[in-house]
Amino acid sequence: MRAEATSLNEQITASVSLLRRHLDWDAAVRRLEELNARAEDPTLWNDAAEAGRVMRERGRLADQVEGVRRLEREVEDALGLIELAEAEGDEATIEAAVADLERLAEEAKRREIESLLSGEADSNDAYVEVNAGAGGTEAQDWAEMLLRMYVRWAEKRGYKVTVTERSDGEQAGVKSATVQVSGPNAYGWLKTEGGVHRLVRISPFDAAARRQTSFASVYVYPVIDDRIEIDINPADLKTDTFRASGAGGQHVNKTESGVRFTHMPTGIVVASTQDRSQHRNRAIAMEMLKARLYELELRKREAISDAVEAGKTDIGWGHQIRSYVLQPYQMVKDLRTSVEKGNPDAVLDGELDDFMAAALAQRVGGTRSEASAAAR
Repeated sequence: MRAEATSLNEQITASVSLLRRHLDWDAAVRRLEELNARAEDPTLWNDAAEAGRVMRERGRLADQVEGVRRLEREVEDALGLIELAEAEGDEATIEAAVADLERLAEEAKRREIESLLSGEADSNDAYVEVNAGAGGTEAQDWAEMLLRMYVRWAEKRGYKVTVTERSDGEQAGVKSATVQVSGPNAYGWLKTEGGVHRLVRISPFDAAARRQTSFASVYVYPVIDDRIEIDINPADLKTDTFRASGAGGQHVNKTESGVRFTHMPTGIVVASTQDRSQHRNRAIAMEMLKARLYELELRKREAISDAVEAGKTDIGWGHQIRSYVLQPYQMVKDLRTSVEKGNPDAVLDGELDDFMAAALAQRVGGTRSEASAAAR
């Protein structure tokens, strides 16, 4: 058999082996059978919330188990087809089968990485909050570039993006902005992006065309659902209302529809300007606050030493997780995993999967096959 087909088969086999181990295969198959049986029980639908939970777990597990089975089946079919085509000297069929193996290797790699998303809230939607560091217009422009980067990443995955809050800069960019990213495993993928991001470039706002360094922070937390109850004491809340406006003070609302909550015990601040209704913005801001408090509890459980607000209190040197250098050379480097990319334009256009994959693997102990190690 051709060397390229053999190599692809080895990559896929390694990924599938890790997939089975991460899933605890026998236990996953038994659990899926239990969930299938529950889904067929008419009494399940007497409790809509429980039925929703069961169907979500069933769908997630079915995708994982059936995905592995299909991968194994299609690889076997492709290899068998190559053997037959080689015997008959059918070059076109061999090339088509090798292309199928390349596609399956990419899918196996993606599924292997996704198997690392086993945290309590990894399957949830996510809020992504971007804040400009010190530096005025320069930093605010960088914050908007980061915001666009995550929106483009989400769009490429078919995720839905909703702007929850946006505070525009006086001349360009954003002072702060929050978007909700909705899609399978959105929080699991995005959670390692939290931290300070550093940009080095020739400033478009400097007539002397000098090189500038800018900082912006990214904060990611999961959207919580009805299964998770978070109690908030009204006495712990400071509530502010304000008029939402666009860039440069344009399109100012005539009513104070924007709502900002400050949770006094933790110092957490959330705001919503998504809706024209103050009542609706109040509800959205409360959902965001509950999500932030839940994420804080997750961090405690995971024993993450970073303070929740560390990324906000010092957005600058010594705290960055990734550097984006546009001048004097072209390079994006993650300072935690040492993953490097020589095409910043592609990264800023949403090509983030390799950075996320490496950070996820590092977070769970660095176990990965050759397939996911290629991300390094």
